[in-house]
Amino acid sequence: MMGGLLAITVVIVLRFPDPTPLLPEDLSLPEGVRVAAVTQGKGWFAITTEDQRILIFDAISGALVQDIKVTLPNSGAN
Repeated sequence: MMGGLLAITVVIVLRFPDPTPLLPEDLSLPEGVRVAAVTQGKGWFAITTEDQRILIFDAISGALVQDIKVTLPNSGAN
């Protein structure tokens, strides 16, 4: 029974690697930016900020490539 439990644990660890994206160590965010979420694509990564922006960075250099202000349509709620 212990062997089975160990085998299941090993399978889970191997199937679900650490999901943390690899970010450049010298990444500098604009002053006052607070990160809400991070996603990664091939050659780039995006940081969603709490002030409703999406910052696109080059994955190798860490250079800011694009700063997108997110504007949502008015929901009509008062």
